Amino acid sequence: MTTEAMPSSRERLLEAAATLTYRDGVNIGVDTLCKAAGVSKRSMYKLFESKGELLAASLEERASAYVTALLPATDDNRPPRERILHVFEQAEAQAGAPDFQGCRYLVVQIELKDPSHPASRVAARVKENLTGFFRAEAEQGGANDPDLLARQLILVFDGASARAGIKADTPAGLIAPTVTALLDAADMR
Repeated sequence: MTTEAMPSSRERLLEAAATLTYRDGVNIGVDTLCKAAGVSKRSMYKLFESKGELLAASLEERASAYVTALLPATDDNRPPRERILHVFEQAEAQAGAPDFQGCRYLVVQIELKDPSHPASRVAARVKENLTGFFRAEAEQGGANDPDLLARQLILVFDGASARAGIKADTPAGLIAPTVTALLDAADMR
């Protein structure tokens, strides 16, 4: 007979933080988080210094899966232009999910408005890494200004994510032509 191990208090708190803050926003109360996780506030504060530290840990835990879902595999030998377009295809697919609220890392930064908050720092690092991916691919693809192109691409990425997250627009049919125009303007191969 096999028994599944009950998730630890820490795991339940991380999951509750990820789910509830994405759905309801970062200002969700500690009581609500603890209740959803089935953990006492005392236990939460033994595991995490603050709600901010819990949110940061939750974002950190999901960063790897986020990157894996967006970026092409490291052994993907397609040209840089196609590797960049891959990211936007993945983003468009994610935006089609009924519960999509936008990029969780962008949402956290917007909601918190404090770049020194532990969760903002995690989110900023994840977004900087995505911008770094765009820059590296732009350099490899011979873009005439890789830094500018990377900044333009993250702007399109975040803008499309935000508009899809608030249900103001659907990125289908908009992202690829926009990104293609930027890649063409940058002489990207």
